[in-house]
Amino acid sequence: MADKRIKVTLVKSTIGAIPKHKATVEALGLRKLGRSNELPDNPAIRGMIKQVCHLVKVEEL
Repeated sequence: MADKRIKVTLVKSTIGAIPKHKATVEALGLRKLGRSNELPDNPAIRGMIKQVCHLVKVEEL
């Protein structure tokens, strides 16, 4: 069985966001606006995405 992957894209700037959210976006591997990263679909990553859902866009691959 192949691992499920998700594509996370930063669509809103972290300027003005609280430091915890900035750190979460950085931990997801997103450094610049419009950049994407493919990550494994697991509960830890889903929790991080839920925390910053107002800043990112998620696509299932």
